[in-house]
Amino acid sequence: MTSTLSPPRAGVEANARPYLHGPETDALTAVLLSGQYTHGPETEAFETELAAFLGVPDVVCVATGTAALHLGLLAAGVGPGHEVIVPSLTFAASVQAIRATGATPRFVDIDPATLCIRDDHIRAALTPATKAVMPVLYGGRAVPLPGIRAELDRRDVAVVEDAAHAFGSRQDGVRVGAAGALTCFSFDPIKNITCGDGGAVIPRTPAEADQLRTLRLLGITATPSDRATVTTYIVEGPGFRTHLSALNAAVGRVQLAHFAEIAKRRIGLWHAYNDALAGVGGVTVVDVDILNTVPFHFVVQIPDRDRVFHRLRAAGIGVGAPYPPNHLQPAFTPWRTPLPATEQAAARILSLPFHPALTPGDVQHVTDLLDQALTDARPRADG
Repeated sequence: MTSTLSPPRAGVEANARPYLHGPETDALTAVLLSGQYTHGPETEAFETELAAFLGVPDVVCVATGTAALHLGLLAAGVGPGHEVIVPSLTFAASVQAIRATGATPRFVDIDPATLCIRDDHIRAALTPATKAVMPVLYGGRAVPLPGIRAELDRRDVAVVEDAAHAFGSRQDGVRVGAAGALTCFSFDPIKNITCGDGGAVIPRTPAEADQLRTLRLLGITATPSDRATVTTYIVEGPGFRTHLSALNAAVGRVQLAHFAEIAKRRIGLWHAYNDALAGVGGVTVVDVDILNTVPFHFVVQIPDRDRVFHRLRAAGIGVGAPYPPNHLQPAFTPWRTPLPATEQAAARILSLPFHPALTPGDVQHVTDLLDQALTDARPRADG
């Protein structure tokens, strides 16, 4: 006889949600009253504060994480005729950013324990057309690639990190973004910090920073403030309208000022889940290197994932399955290739509700229901 899952509990119905500290409202009001809503001093102040937090010379903020990836690839010289090595197990934005440059994705497999790419995956995928590698920092875990960085440098292959999950995490003792790659962050509603929506690119050189700033403002070399004081301006080349507005930057500045609290909550939540699941059979926790990571989510691998997923959803638990493999998507059929570890993991991964407002009681509730759903999904012997 199948057991009945417990009634829904408030707080766990969402897989992820924004977390606001309160002063965001006052910050938005101040910008609204200023009348300066687009790129301006507020955005530039946010960039300065981000650079100080990360320990880097410069940060270029943009409208979204996808825009950050697109512009980062362009700054690395990626274009038509090039290939970009990327794991298939990522949000579609990673691949669409590659396609937006005119380049093609070269999908590679993942480490089953971390769901991230490894040096050997990259080495096997390198071709004369390779122009960049896009490691995806799944769950917030850094992907340093120590065994192949020298070879990539020798081949003039850029590393453009998709660090959408990894704001605040560390690599080799420094923050992600400060280790020498072109690093791209997302500040969308559910990321480690949010701007409402937004993103940022960490340039490798001052020239790259200038290029990114020109690209995000329609190819115009002058800043909006500069344009207000002259009768003309120069359009240097291709560009996009992907700047970060002052309204979004105002929210981001408040979020950054409170980041220590968010990091503590996220790390504590990850440990609470990990401890609660210690006695649950059939569950493998994805390794995010928690000593160095501010985790974006909590992902497990389980048997009979689809059945368990629907059982928990029916019980009001906001589970997810990040992500369907991109190499199997219709849009990317021309670049399909067998990726056994990716395909196996994608059929087993389950993300549990994970946002800073959750309590230890919420974690225990989710864990109990997961245990129950797994028990119900196991075949029973006749008798």
